[in-house]
Amino acid sequence: MPTMRMAPSTAAAPTLLLPVFLLLIATHCAAAASSPDAAALLNLSAALTDPSGYLATHWTPDTAPCSWPRVSCDAGGRRRVISLDLSGLNLSGPIPAATLSSLPLLQTLNLSNNILNSTFPDELIASLRSLRVLDLYNNNLTGPLPAALPNLTDLVHLHLGGNFFSGSIPRTYGQWTRIRYLALSGNELTGVIPPELGNLATLRELYLGYFNSFTGGIPPELGKLRALVRLDMANCGISGEIPPELANLTSLDTLFLQINALSGKLPTEIGAMRALKSLDLSNNLFVGAIPASFAALKNLTLLNLFRNRLAGEIPEFIGELPSLEVLQLWENNFTGGIPANLGVAATGLKIVDVSTNKLTGVLPSELCAGERLETFIALGNSLFGGIPYGLAGCPSLTRIRLGENYLNGTIPAKLFTLPNLTQIELHDNLLSGELTLDAGKVSPSIGELSLYNNRLSGEVPTGIGGLVGLQKVLLAGNRLSGELPPEIGKLQQLSKADLSGNLLSGEVPPAIGKCRLLTFLDLSGNKLSGAIPPQLAGLRILNYLNVSHNALEGEIPPAIAGMQSLTAVDFSYNDLSGEVPATGQFAYFNSTSFAGNAGLCGGFLSPCRSRRGVASSSSALGSLSSTSKLLLVLGLLALSIAFAGAAVLKARSLKRSAEARAWRLTAFQRLDFAVDDVLDCLKEENVIGKGGSGIVYKGAMPGGGAVVAVKRLPAIGRAGAAHDDYGFSAEIQTLGRIRHRHIVRLLGFAANRETNLLVYEYMPNGSLGEVLHGKKGGHLQWATRLKIAVEAAKGLCYLHHDCSPPILHRDVKSNNILLDADFEAHVADFGLAKFLRGNAGGSECMSAIAGSYGYIAPEYAYTLKVDEKSDVYSFGVVLLELITGRKPVGEFGDGVDIVQWVRMVTGSSKEGVMKIADPRLSTVPLYELTHVFYVAMLCVAEQSVERPTMREVVQILADMPGSTSLVVEPKEDASPEKPPHEQQEGPHDSPPQQDLLSI
Repeated sequence: MPTMRMAPSTAAAPTLLLPVFLLLIATHCAAAASSPDAAALLNLSAALTDPSGYLATHWTPDTAPCSWPRVSCDAGGRRRVISLDLSGLNLSGPIPAATLSSLPLLQTLNLSNNILNSTFPDELIASLRSLRVLDLYNNNLTGPLPAALPNLTDLVHLHLGGNFFSGSIPRTYGQWTRIRYLALSGNELTGVIPPELGNLATLRELYLGYFNSFTGGIPPELGKLRALVRLDMANCGISGEIPPELANLTSLDTLFLQINALSGKLPTEIGAMRALKSLDLSNNLFVGAIPASFAALKNLTLLNLFRNRLAGEIPEFIGELPSLEVLQLWENNFTGGIPANLGVAATGLKIVDVSTNKLTGVLPSELCAGERLETFIALGNSLFGGIPYGLAGCPSLTRIRLGENYLNGTIPAKLFTLPNLTQIELHDNLLSGELTLDAGKVSPSIGELSLYNNRLSGEVPTGIGGLVGLQKVLLAGNRLSGELPPEIGKLQQLSKADLSGNLLSGEVPPAIGKCRLLTFLDLSGNKLSGAIPPQLAGLRILNYLNVSHNALEGEIPPAIAGMQSLTAVDFSYNDLSGEVPATGQFAYFNSTSFAGNAGLCGGFLSPCRSRRGVASSSSALGSLSSTSKLLLVLGLLALSIAFAGAAVLKARSLKRSAEARAWRLTAFQRLDFAVDDVLDCLKEENVIGKGGSGIVYKGAMPGGGAVVAVKRLPAIGRAGAAHDDYGFSAEIQTLGRIRHRHIVRLLGFAANRETNLLVYEYMPNGSLGEVLHGKKGGHLQWATRLKIAVEAAKGLCYLHHDCSPPILHRDVKSNNILLDADFEAHVADFGLAKFLRGNAGGSECMSAIAGSYGYIAPEYAYTLKVDEKSDVYSFGVVLLELITGRKPVGEFGDGVDIVQWVRMVTGSSKEGVMKIADPRLSTVPLYELTHVFYVAMLCVAEQSVERPTMREVVQILADMPGSTSLVVEPKEDASPEKPPHEQQEGPHDSPPQQDLLSI
């Protein structure tokens, strides 16, 4: 019986406990949802624009907030939120102060790397008194810095950098007693640096640089920051001398003062900062010698003194700094030799750049003693002697640039076998002997081989075919002889080849036509003979072809006349004959391109004798034998059969095209038109532009609707497979979601299996290139040009820095900057080059992918890669167009682009900007003209690492120096250019007194 009583109670237990368990869960969830912290966080999620939906997905009311990602709670029983990290989520809108104020125990708040705007809300300071870490880096916050922030007395970490805060640094910022990290860099701050910052006794890191523009110098009071480990005041406009009080910062390991207007001699007191590891004083106005006291900086790993006015010899003790890894002393006035012991003690030496000085002597033989040397640059000096074997055999070497010296002897064969080497520049020296290239041993990583203007002799070795990674080969101005080996056709990555001014003979090897990526080919000034091979027409993206001053004969192949990519040719001074083609690009070339060929006629030359041609052809037909006539008849019969077959194929294609008319329209905003309305725009009379990436039509939508621009692209899919589009649809979806004032809006796209149509907002004033270089260019005055420059920079900055993932334009040029009715700039065609890669005819689109001739960054020639710094270079070219009114190419002689021309005319000095200014401009503020020129030259720096980012470009363009109001007329006689050592100037020199230039 007992068992009979127990059985029901045991069976009923789960049934009775289940409601209790569910009640507990419901109570827990209700408590979670009703907690004040949960409510505050849910309100926070609702208050912010969250394009990825991250917060809405992960923050749900059915779980406790302490379990939510990016939220941390205290370990006590209260389980209150103490840390909130919402960095890098692309959040936008104002900082939601009301909801954040409901988290009074918050100790850490990280909202960095978002797109938050408006001013800093002061109510946060009153409510979040427990804050220890506040990070708002890289947003779009504006207004003054909050002066009441020191009321957060527990603050140890404050980062407000990378925003648009303006005004001066409040003097109250010297009141914190626990602060360890203070970053105000990358804003638009002005005024003096308050000496009260010297009261922050606990401070370890201070960042004030980058696009702030302070007046005055470095406060000596900063020398009281004995705990300071890092001080970064780069690029913030400070001037004067470095105060000797900084020597008291004995714990400092990093001192960055580059890109300012600091002057005077380098303080000897810096030698007392024994903990110093990184010292960058580059891009200033320092004079004199490197102090002997620097020998005490035994922990120094980085020493950057480039772009100053330093003189004297490079001290021998530089070679005795045991920890040195980076030494950059270029663009100074150093004399004497490179320390012979450099690299012996510093076995970790990686980068040495002593270029553009007045150095003499021989190259150090032990630079690579530690076998870690990656970059050695010493171009533009007066060094002599040979290339040491220790350097030529350095296994870690990636770049060697020793051009423009007096080096002699032969080039060690070992140099061409280094496994990591990408760049060899030995041009403009006295090197002699033969090139030794063993195809089985040479390094496939070498991308640039620059040996022009030396005394090299012998044949071009067949081993050159082993340099399969070569993108640029420059061998002009030597004594190379013999025939060009056909192995040159193995260089599938080659984009530029210049072998002019040698003694080469024989025929032009047809194998060159296999170098499909070649954009520049110069074989002029040799002894080449035979016919021009028609295989050159296989170079589908060739821009420049020069075979002048040879002994070539025969006709110009018709296939070459059909090359649409050519922008400059030179066939002059050969023995060519026949009629000059008048089709395609050849219709635009003038007579100088064909001069010195007695047998050439037509085009811009003397007319061809047509009667002789008719007579000769008639006699040729009359002389045909009966067998030949029979063959001719059979040939005509075969042609008839071919035409019949083509008709059948045409009928089948018509059937396929009917199937292809199933259009699909994807809209990225509300559209008041349908796909048929878009298709009605595709008429020849509506064409407003043609380019490598498609045809552009203008169309007005029915019923007085919007005016749009429709770009017609070839379909990306294979064999008509609409679903196989190489990610085109997904990428277009990404571009369609982009909204920015200075980016052309993609309204939608329509597609079928044969065609893609992109529908954009229409820009009535066309492209900047069309306006600037057309008849209306004279009406585009300076104020408008400057506005366009700033607006286009903001558009590119958004693509690079505010899109996730970042978008590279890949074809920045004036024709891709469109102007609306108010001449406001809008960046167009961004990212499209990337999508065109999937096209079956991708080689035809390569010029769009790589960029446009004249805008292509130099590193593309030896890396075949584009990145954001390639876009920056192209934008610099656009700035030079705005300054000069000239096109990037075609106005400066063969092979010279606008960047090279500007450097030659101005010496890269701002004083020379008047020599290149567009004469169509009337009155121009000289300080603005020189400032934009300065930015342009930064953008087109030879090395990509030296170029600013687009965010930095926007900041610098906006940081216009002050001005006066004096107007001056241009002088008839320009003063002679200063020598290079007198042209050096700081980036923030005060503007000249004469501020308006009448051109």
